Amino acid sequence: MTTVDPNFTATDPDREARRARLFSRITTADKWFQVLGLAWITPILRAAAGDNPRAQGKEIWRLLVVPLLAICAFLLMWGTLAPKVQTSLGAVPGPAQVWEEVVNLHQDARAKAEKREKFETMVEKRNQKLIEAGKADEVKTIAYTGAPSYYEQIWTSIKTVFFGFLLATVIAVPLGIAAGLSPTANAAINPLVQIFKPVSPLAWLPIVTMIVSAVYATNDGLFAKSFLISAITVTLCSLWPTLINTALGVASIDKDLVNVSKVLKMNTRVKITKLVLPSALPLIFTGLRLSLGVGWMVLIAAEMLAQNPGLGKFVWDEFQNGSSSSLAKIMVAVFTIGIIGFLLDRVMFALQSLFTFTNNR
Repeated sequence: MTTVDPNFTATDPDREARRARLFSRITTADKWFQVLGLAWITPILRAAAGDNPRAQGKEIWRLLVVPLLAICAFLLMWGTLAPKVQTSLGAVPGPAQVWEEVVNLHQDARAKAEKREKFETMVEKRNQKLIEAGKADEVKTIAYTGAPSYYEQIWTSIKTVFFGFLLATVIAVPLGIAAGLSPTANAAINPLVQIFKPVSPLAWLPIVTMIVSAVYATNDGLFAKSFLISAITVTLCSLWPTLINTALGVASIDKDLVNVSKVLKMNTRVKITKLVLPSALPLIFTGLRLSLGVGWMVLIAAEMLAQNPGLGKFVWDEFQNGSSSSLAKIMVAVFTIGIIGFLLDRVMFALQSLFTFTNNR
């Protein structure tokens, strides 16, 4: 029977093998840290694992410490200069006042959620009593009509932008493929792109409002009119980057691959699904990322004017309200819009990393 020496220690090759596996895992994780905008985690993990602490310290300084110092400098400058600027609503709020409104909006959202839950519970109890009394025909579903919370307005904006973005994608990708494959189709589509691409959402909005009001006459449909107006405006302004990049990606496919498809006598459907889309995906995803960013910027202006109950309407209502806390709440919305815009871009880049081979950041 073989016994193991209790004082046995791993040999150098054993330690090196474990370190190599650890660094391999860190390298694999780094790809997702890059996607999520958390690249500063990698040098921290490498330094903890003993990989050239001095070099990793320089990376930590560049990727983490410098950005944090920049943020602190921005907050310091903001807090110093803000009280010196007087507006019709009072002094420009500093970081402390804005954070106070973040807390207030969170507490308000919780209070509204409790109020909504209480209302729905009362309606449910009422209906249950009617059923027990044999008056099931009097049971009604009563919608809650209270003001939406800040979180609900954020969710409304996200739903609206994704609806408009998906609609834009459904329109732009087929048109881009057609323009990339056919010079004739490109000649037909290109003038329309050049004319309509620069048009502001403020110009589209009145047209969309009139058309939706005329076509979508019902008040109890699946979507609210304000939602459709905002989403379609997003579609009209955000489809162009996807269309242009899709056409460019399809047109730049290696000619040898196109010739192979002709030799193999591929039909159009097989050619597009097996050859065109896989080759053009990196540029298509680049267009999708740009389109989603444009759509998110356009949405806020569209919601202001269409009165869709999202972040745009929140900003407009606070501007109209004119209370002492309105400017701080508007600044909370500004930071919220920026953070969500960053997260949406990271989501699209994560999808791009899953479906394509790309080194774009």
